Amino acid sequence: MKIEIWSDFVCPFCYIGKRRLELALEQFPHKDQVEVEYKSFELDPHAPTHSEQGIYESLAAKYGSTVEQMKQMNKGLIQQAAELGLDFEFGQMKPTNTFNAHRLAKYAKIIGKDKELTENLLSAYFTKSKNVGDIDTLIAIAEDSGIERKKALEILSNEIEFEQDVRTDQRLAQQYGIKGVPFFLINQKYAISGAQSSETFANALQKVWEEEHQKPIFEDLTTSDQDVCSDEGCIIPKNNEK
Repeated sequence: MKIEIWSDFVCPFCYIGKRRLELALEQFPHKDQVEVEYKSFELDPHAPTHSEQGIYESLAAKYGSTVEQMKQMNKGLIQQAAELGLDFEFGQMKPTNTFNAHRLAKYAKIIGKDKELTENLLSAYFTKSKNVGDIDTLIAIAEDSGIERKKALEILSNEIEFEQDVRTDQRLAQQYGIKGVPFFLINQKYAISGAQSSETFANALQKVWEEEHQKPIFEDLTTSDQDVCSDEGCIIPKNNEK
């Protein structure tokens, strides 16, 4: 079973949805046969790397609201995260551009460190208020994820390296009609949109597994493989006896 996840590193529901899926996978009896692949999605491709505004100020400007209203609106979101053991520090967060983080994640996938990098990027942004668009910050996170500092610097210094890999994910999202994240695609056939409950993910995993591994529609009571003809010929009993 393969689960493709379109997400962004500054998307709070992407972190919540990731954790809820992980909780469901922990209880899934076939979890060792599930492959999870992260896909790139930029919520704001035009966002600056460094902003003077905090996250509440940025949201207030975007939605024509006030900082206090944004704080009230996000209380429920912070509570959802806390229930999963995630301590969101919205007060210190700053909006940033995630394109370089996505490029770095593409390299991480090649060397089998994408799971570690994805978790560390989300944690850095939401629980440690790090700027995951800043080059020096990204290099430090890369090192913590098992990526060589020199290689991370090499990739981040070259703006076109892994750019097409990121763009390919984004074009595929457009083809699928994905307009928001997180978005989960199972076996390129079953879709789940948003940070659904762990129960929803668990039920989906079980449903997909059962449908993809259906039992025969009849019970075979045959006791011998003789007296059968196929495209390879006929099986004749020894001594013409049954």
